[in-house]
Amino acid sequence: MNTSAASAPSLPDQLTLRRARSEITAGHFNEMLAILEPFSTGESDRAKALYAYCLAGIGQPEKAAEILCDIAARHTDTEHPLQELSDLIAELDKRPLAEAACRAALQLTPHDARIYDTLANLLVQCGKFDEAVSLLRKSISLRPNCMHSHNLLAMALLERGSFDEALAHLREVLKSQPDHAGTLSNIGCMLAGKGQLNEALDYYRRAISLRPTEPQIRLNHSITLLKAGRYAQGWIEHEWRLRLPGHTSLPRSTLMPSLNPDIDIRGKRILITQEEGLGDTLMYLRYIRPLSDRGAIPHLWVPETLGELCRRVVGAQIVQVGGTTPEFDWHCPFISLPRVFSATPDAMGAPVPYLRADTLKIREMAALLPANNNLNVGLVWGGAPRPNTISPHIVDRRRSMNLHTLAPLGNVKGINLISLQKGLYAEQIHHPPPNMVLHDPTAHLHNMDDTAALIMSLDVVVTVDTSVVHLAGGLGKPVLLMDRYDNCWRWLSGRTDSPWYPTLQIIRQTTPRKWDDVAQRVAQVLAILAKRKK
Repeated sequence: MNTSAASAPSLPDQLTLRRARSEITAGHFNEMLAILEPFSTGESDRAKALYAYCLAGIGQPEKAAEILCDIAARHTDTEHPLQELSDLIAELDKRPLAEAACRAALQLTPHDARIYDTLANLLVQCGKFDEAVSLLRKSISLRPNCMHSHNLLAMALLERGSFDEALAHLREVLKSQPDHAGTLSNIGCMLAGKGQLNEALDYYRRAISLRPTEPQIRLNHSITLLKAGRYAQGWIEHEWRLRLPGHTSLPRSTLMPSLNPDIDIRGKRILITQEEGLGDTLMYLRYIRPLSDRGAIPHLWVPETLGELCRRVVGAQIVQVGGTTPEFDWHCPFISLPRVFSATPDAMGAPVPYLRADTLKIREMAALLPANNNLNVGLVWGGAPRPNTISPHIVDRRRSMNLHTLAPLGNVKGINLISLQKGLYAEQIHHPPPNMVLHDPTAHLHNMDDTAALIMSLDVVVTVDTSVVHLAGGLGKPVLLMDRYDNCWRWLSGRTDSPWYPTLQIIRQTTPRKWDDVAQRVAQVLAILAKRKK
């Protein structure tokens, strides 16, 4: 009798593997370790990899690396299993665990370029740009023709603020592979960040000619069109985002069409759905009144924090918070509303102000402000870090700053600094710059309706690019936007004003990732406003 065959662990079924990955994504490493252990020496590389992820999750990077490097050595033409570990751990915001496994793997297989790529990508997410750049240069020395590594290096340089170096690198490697669509698209993205929009669009056209159905390239192309102010074409192209996961689960067949004189929407129930950030929704609430004016029945399905505010938007006949999908004739994500109206006289929506605060709340919030005649300045210096998601986390690091960067505002005479900051960045209120007095009424702000009421009693709002920009702008209050160098398309390029919000003034970085001159210029504007009020 062959006892070795009888004692060998059986192969796990697909249900077990799917459950294991789901549990690991939830951080249940110890529980799954016991379940996967019988398969850790079997024939299933998938089970072994998941077992190794559990080991990494409980702080045993060396054991995890040994298993993952063994798998990688037998699959040299595929992604290193450390990459999946990195992605899973990022969702849990426990990147040091994956970093430790990568470093252990480098000790075992120092000539595997894939590990350098994975580790460098992790370090970029953690803001360790110099080491990431160094690791990617090592990776490229091992695989000189790997365009993936070259593009990762360019992105690391970009995040460090080395725009010109990143561009120069990609343009150089493009010479060897001129038809690499991803590289062409990334060059377009960098040029758009620098405000060189026509040249950026040329690169996107070349990328699209090679990969015409790639949603991410088409979406990036649309963002550059919008930043160039080419709205009609940009909104149509922007619909490519709906082919990416996470935007809408509702059927494309009932997506609202673009309006023209032949389309009658009288009596049609239009389900308007939340799609991305709160800022997008606040910006596009301007289109609800034009819908209602055409006889439609706008049904807004929004997060709880927006519910009260949305109920006062003119034309918002039904406002739903939570619950299940209601009946509708057409559905339309908020971000698709500009496309719907792009060929109509309401292409820019209802005029500002299209948001209204609660009158009673305004009086209540006004009582929270200092009783003097100083200029009341609302202040927001950080967005939502969202460390569990890679791209939004990186973007937030570009747009946000430390409160101490705004120390020059503490020297301005005749102003009251009023915090509107919520979330993780609000913890910095407890350690402000030595010269800054910061009033903090945020304990009274439970939703966007409360924040709107407080803003109505302020003279001006100073903020980085967050939802508060759109809230204050939609209310018609003066706003100073502290904007990053490679700014969002909404704020166009080379402008200090906005066609979306007539009360907004943009004060933008002149050097990538550097806020010092922005803080100085904001202080100068506030000093002028304070003198005028006096």
